[in-house]
Amino acid sequence: MYKNKKVVVVFPAYNAASTLEKTYREIPFDIVDEVVLVDDCSTDDTVNLAKEIGIKHIIKHISNKGYGGNQKSCYKKALELGGDVVIMVHPDYQYTPLLIKSMVSIIVEGLYPVVLASRILGKGALKGGMPLYKYVANRFLTFAQNLMINQKLSEYHSGYRAFSAEVIKSLNLEANSDDFIFDNQMICQIFRKGYEIGEVTCPTKYFEEASSINFKRSSIYGLGCLLTSVQYWLDIKGLVKFEIFK
Repeated sequence: MYKNKKVVVVFPAYNAASTLEKTYREIPFDIVDEVVLVDDCSTDDTVNLAKEIGIKHIIKHISNKGYGGNQKSCYKKALELGGDVVIMVHPDYQYTPLLIKSMVSIIVEGLYPVVLASRILGKGALKGGMPLYKYVANRFLTFAQNLMINQKLSEYHSGYRAFSAEVIKSLNLEANSDDFIFDNQMICQIFRKGYEIGEVTCPTKYFEEASSINFKRSSIYGLGCLLTSVQYWLDIKGLVKFEIFK
C-alpha cells in the first residue's frame, strides 16, 4: 500500500511471454499490493509463465476481445480487488514499471486523479527508437486533439496510465470500443467528467518483441482519435449526445 491506499497493477497481455518476466520484476512491490494479468487468447506461453513468476490474478479470454476489451476486464478485476489506485502497464517492456511509485504518489497526494507516462515530454520517444512516421503522427494527432477538446497534453497515446478508482468507476467504459481507440475514448471521457490529467516523463524502448500496430491499423486508429475528439466537441456543445459520455 501507499499511505493506506491499495495499489493494483494491471497487465493487458497478448503474446507477452518473451517480455513479461522482465516487466514484472521491475514492479515496486513495496507499494504494489496486487497484479492482474488479462490474457487476450495468446498463442504463446503467457499464461503459464504468469503463473510461474507468481501472478495470482490471471484472467484468460477464450476468444480475442481486442485491446479495449482486454482493458475492460483489467479494470473490472482491479476494482473487484478493492484497488484505490490502478496502474496499467503493457507487459511488453516498452515502458518501465519503475515509474509506478511516482505516478501513484501524484494520485494519492491529491495532485491529479489520473497520470499518463508521456514518451513525448523530453526526448524519450525518438531516443528510444520510435519510428519517425509514428512520432510525426503522434505530434499531429495530439496538436489536433488539444485544439478540439481544449486541453494541453503532450500526448494522448501512451499505454502507461494510472487512475484513481473514483475516476474509473465514473466512466462508461463498456460503451467504448474493444479496439485500440479505447485508450483515446477513455481520455476524452475523463476530461468530459471534469477531471484533470497529469503527466510524467517516461523513457521508452522500441524493439522486436515490443508490441506495435502496423501502418494500416495505425491509420485507422488515428482517424478514430480525430472522430472521438469531434464527438467530444459536439457533446460538450450540446449539439449531439454520445453514449460514451453518459
